[in-house]
Amino acid sequence: MPKINKYVDIDTVERESRKDYIDRHSPFIHCEETAKAGEMFAVTVKMGAEYTHPDDFDHYIANMALYNGETLLARADFVAGMLGGQDHKGHATVTFNILAKGKKMNLVAHAYCTKHGVWESTPVAVAVSE
Repeated sequence: MPKINKYVDIDTVERESRKDYIDRHSPFIHCEETAKAGEMFAVTVKMGAEYTHPDDFDHYIANMALYNGETLLARADFVAGMLGGQDHKGHATVTFNILAKGKKMNLVAHAYCTKHGVWESTPVAVAVSE
C-alpha cells in the first residue's frame, strides 16, 4: 500500500518552500454542497490552490481520482507534457460529472505525482436530496 500524503493547513507552516511543496501536491475539491438524487452534478478537482505543479517529463501529475468514501467514482489519467510541459503555468484541473446517490456523499480526491506519490484532499460532504 503506498503512503498517502494529506494536506496540511499551510497557514501553520513557516517555510515558504514547504508551503509551496504541500500546496502544489494537494488536490482541492470544488462543488456544490447539495445535489439532487439521481441527477448528475459537477465536481471539479484542482491541483494546488496557489502554486502550480510541474508538468515535466519526470515530474508530473499522472492521475486524479474522485472517491465517495472508499468507492472510486471517476479517474483521469495524464501523460507528461499533456498539460503544457515546461511552459505549463496553470493548475491541473478535471471536472467529473457524477450521479448523486444516497443521502450524503463524502467526496475525497487523490492525485498521483510521479515523484512524490499519492496526495489526498480534505473530504467534502455533499447532502443529497430527493
